[in-house]
Amino acid sequence: MDISVVVPLYDEVESLPELTTWISRVMADNNYTYEIILIDDGSKDGSWDMIVKLKAGNPFIKGIKFRRNYGKSAALNTGFEAAKGEVIITMDADLQDSPDEIPALYRRITDDGYDLISGWKAKRYDPLTKTLPTKLFNAATRKMSGISNLHDFNCGLKSYRKAVVKNIEVYGEMHRYIPVLAKWAGFTKIGEQVVEHRPRKYGKTKFGWSRFINGFLDLLSIFFVGKFGKRPMHFFGMMGTLSFFTGTVLAIWLIAEKLYNLSHHIVARQPTDNPLFYFALVAIILGSQLFLTGFVAELVSRSASERNNYQIEDKI
Repeated sequence: MDISVVVPLYDEVESLPELTTWISRVMADNNYTYEIILIDDGSKDGSWDMIVKLKAGNPFIKGIKFRRNYGKSAALNTGFEAAKGEVIITMDADLQDSPDEIPALYRRITDDGYDLISGWKAKRYDPLTKTLPTKLFNAATRKMSGISNLHDFNCGLKSYRKAVVKNIEVYGEMHRYIPVLAKWAGFTKIGEQVVEHRPRKYGKTKFGWSRFINGFLDLLSIFFVGKFGKRPMHFFGMMGTLSFFTGTVLAIWLIAEKLYNLSHHIVARQPTDNPLFYFALVAIILGSQLFLTGFVAELVSRSASERNNYQIEDKI
């Protein structure tokens, strides 16, 4: 199979007929073998009934329905597991992503040899309250990830080599940082393509201000997991060792000072009256706790069960 189109959706019943018809037309015009995987993330507006209806008229449509809303990352991860195409293309269901971009995205993977191509909506139809925070997040992500050639990490329109989606795990709100996940997994040939951003035709956006806070926290998480996920002791152990060593040196200094004063009959304040005593005590305790945290994290990382376990109500 040439292409799997993975479409996560939540309450997009109005746009689904037009979207699937458009995708099918593009595939037929280019003689691609394909599948359209629609992931219903707990919709309440009849989106699943529409998917069932569309499936009856188009055998290339597949549907997966979550029992409740888990979020875009869960939908994408489930779609990636189900995808069979050699190239996987993701797009949103709100018709703001154009299926006409599919052939170019496909060729960038198959002909140019990229692992991942991320869309860049250079001209956007979103308000400043949405575009400005997005620019800040993209700048921070470029800096922390080292992927300097991407302008928009969060664009829903992307294409992937099959091996990429089968070797990454998308959870929480990590869909914003899939290029970073891919890089940490060893897929470093990541490119960008300018794509069209279309005005929303139906419904309204499902994302509020909370996504910016969640996005920042996820950026910190992905940076830590990418560097220390397989070796947490290197992080916690290093911090704990430095803290414990600092506290021990201070404690030895205070003990030596006390012994010196006693041997020379010098009347001086008690070590417990010295602020350094409490710094030493806190540093030793904190160092021990950090070291133990690293040890426990090391055990957890070696025996963690699958984190992506979602209640799927139906499949077609």
